[in-house]
Amino acid sequence: MHHVAIMRESWGLTQKVLSGEKKIESRWYKTKRAPWDNISAGDVVFFKEGKYVSVKADVESVLQFSLTPEKVREILDKYGADVGIHNIPEDLEFLKDKKYCILVFLKNPQKVEPFEIDKKGFGLMSAWLTVENVTSLRK
Repeated sequence: MHHVAIMRESWGLTQKVLSGEKKIESRWYKTKRAPWDNISAGDVVFFKEGKYVSVKADVESVLQFSLTPEKVREILDKYGADVGIHNIPEDLEFLKDKKYCILVFLKNPQKVEPFEIDKKGFGLMSAWLTVENVTSLRK
């Protein structure tokens, strides 16, 4: 399966994925939603930051958690640096109402020829798309 992770441009995380500084993509939700139960080792994640998809990485493994405040703290302590979280008190406040966490461990990050995608059918606010082949989303 192919996945497209929509990244907040102002955070600059795509370059951290590419450099290997960010080894884990995390998604924190109030409800179970993509990619919950829909991503596994061997899949490929494409990263879209701004207008273009420009980076991809292979999925090495995936962990999923139902959260309590203690579990959030445990995850941040253990994986925070590889997720790209460096201000744990501030992030604990941001994550306090989240009920689920997905950690996607990445390997082999690489640049791809930048391309645009069409999110039609996924909803304007979708931050994660899952498809059989990413070429089906190309504009």
